[in-house]
Amino acid sequence: MREADSELKELSFTVSGRVARPCADVFEAVADPERLSKYFTTGGAKGRLEPGSDVMWDFHDFPGAFPVTVVESEPPRRIVIEWEGEEAADGGDATRVTFEFEPLDGDTRTLVTITESSWRATEGGALRAFDNCEGWTGMLSAMKAWVEHGINLREGFYV
Repeated sequence: MREADSELKELSFTVSGRVARPCADVFEAVADPERLSKYFTTGGAKGRLEPGSDVMWDFHDFPGAFPVTVVESEPPRRIVIEWEGEEAADGGDATRVTFEFEPLDGDTRTLVTITESSWRATEGGALRAFDNCEGWTGMLSAMKAWVEHGINLREGFYV
């Protein structure tokens, strides 16, 4: 392979975690705006994550609401969204986030995998990707605490 052929052109990441609840319950914790607002969107979520939907996510730690476009939804296994992303690859202005829900142990637990792409392979793109990687890791931790124990880890954490 020539050096030019192996040049990094796009950045992405994947994070995952296990939640001790059935796949359909964990899927709903992301798809249902009321549930998502309990542990992640500290300023609230408006609109269910269904195909073709445009929804809004608001966070107290980032002023203003973010529009989210639902590209795909296959209950209870997969949701794909796009949202605004500075330093997005290919001159675009959005990144793509894929949530995958895999039943484990007879569907008593769920493996949640979140992949976000695509940032430019630049310093600015790397910084944005690292920020979002941290955010999705926090989201997984907060979801586990809320879904399993009713504890909101984000309450008072950012403001």
